[in-house]
Amino acid sequence: MKTILFNGKVYVEREKFVEAVLIEDGIIKEIGTNEEILKNTGIDEKIDCKGNTVIPGLNDSHMHILSFGERMYQVKINDCKTIDEMIERCRDFIKKYPDRVKNGLHSQGWNQDLFVDSDRMPTRFDLDKISTEIPVILERICGHILTTNTKAIEMLGLDKDSKQYNGGTFEIGEDGYPNGIFTENACSYAKEIIPRFSIEEREKMFLEANKYAIEHGITSIQSNDIGTIVLDSQPYFNMFHKIYNENKGLVRYRHQVSFNSPKDFKEFIENGEYKNGQYKNNSFLSLGPVKIFKDGSLGARTALMRNGYNDDPGNKGIEWLSVDEMDEYCKLAKEANIQIATHVIGDEAVEKTINSYEKAFIDGENKLRHTLIHCQITDKELLERIANLGILVSYQPIFLDYDMHIVEKRCGSELASTSYAFKTLKDLGAKIAYGTDAPVEDCNPFPNIYSAVTRKDSKGYPEGGFYPNECVDIYTAIDAYTEGSAYMEFMEDKKGRIKPGQLADMVVLDKDIFTCDPMEIRNILPLMTIIDGNVVYRKEI
Repeated sequence: MKTILFNGKVYVEREKFVEAVLIEDGIIKEIGTNEEILKNTGIDEKIDCKGNTVIPGLNDSHMHILSFGERMYQVKINDCKTIDEMIERCRDFIKKYPDRVKNGLHSQGWNQDLFVDSDRMPTRFDLDKISTEIPVILERICGHILTTNTKAIEMLGLDKDSKQYNGGTFEIGEDGYPNGIFTENACSYAKEIIPRFSIEEREKMFLEANKYAIEHGITSIQSNDIGTIVLDSQPYFNMFHKIYNENKGLVRYRHQVSFNSPKDFKEFIENGEYKNGQYKNNSFLSLGPVKIFKDGSLGARTALMRNGYNDDPGNKGIEWLSVDEMDEYCKLAKEANIQIATHVIGDEAVEKTINSYEKAFIDGENKLRHTLIHCQITDKELLERIANLGILVSYQPIFLDYDMHIVEKRCGSELASTSYAFKTLKDLGAKIAYGTDAPVEDCNPFPNIYSAVTRKDSKGYPEGGFYPNECVDIYTAIDAYTEGSAYMEFMEDKKGRIKPGQLADMVVLDKDIFTCDPMEIRNILPLMTIIDGNVVYRKEI
């Protein structure tokens, strides 16, 4: 099939644009002027872009789409301004959807720093006001801390003398009984008491999330679902194969897979999906890196910090994996030729992960393209090491929307000034990709690009941007979301640019993202999304 896009402002590379694109069988064949491209014959469809801007399809380099789909079916608590408001919303949800909560109520999104009447975390006493009959589990926005009601604690069989979970904690209240607050790995045990969604329900949620993605210009996602969102891995690998074999998947999907231990990873290399999975070259479904968690989150004060927290003396955060465990992951990955992507937020987590990566380099180089996901708290030395060693970084600029209001309190202004260093790291020559970590943030890419370009929150604060020397220009932001994310999945020769030979994944925008007021970037939406040469989403142009 041959398709022509014409009368567009088509982004090719920095400060280079063309008017028209010829697509044949899902591949970009030619770019140029309207006159040059419209000369072609045998065209099946001609799309008049009417002067609108066209960019490559956006590629979210790290998210959790199954969890994002799940959030679309849960009570919304991410914008609650008080604990009482959260309680009331949950009560109303139980009344409205009794079938969804018959085995328990679970949602994610509260943030104590957004509560206007108090900055305390909710406890079991608060959640008991929602229900004492069913377990209630409400996760903080970061997913690294949650609160349960008393019913959930009883179902777990916990009391003050219970042994703490490995890699996580449950807090004991002043009354000598668990207060309902769980951190890090302990959260997984708490969430297990509410039955998981069925595979059929998960598939429906995944397809709904696909629709949302294409409506917002996302054509590829690199998603960590198996091993985190769903633990029974093989049935869900089979689910993804089924979806894409039946051509139901709308976006290109690359697995990021987590394991409970290096031992489990080794078993999967020898006998699991990494050995037996069937993935065609350039297909919509691919098997990517092992995804590891080194530490927690800044908001929950569980990110691993060299010098601890200024606003919580004595607390250095939580180290999910020991150096020996991390080294073992890297050794196994090297032997099996598998990429690693590691969640790192605190500066000590970044440093220790770099050390483990470097030990397992091939011929002294990062040939497997090991990646740091988030990489928030850094000093100049760490940034230089990352660039010099050729380690990739998957940034989530949208995190600044909230973190700019806490990072100086947590870390001090000196360290804050060299953190979220989007421009400095790029200028040092590092390879950078962008993502959202949805559902921690919405997967809509345009607020993410806005954050990278302006370093302002959603209300336009601060006026000049948060450490504005780290603002990037619009070309850098789009390239990170397209070519940079493609590089992370070894696909930079196949997608990420509108050039001959590349996959025909493109987005037609309702505003010119290159010339509009930067404050308007966050409100941009696609008029059309094209994947593999096919129009998968269209508004009236």
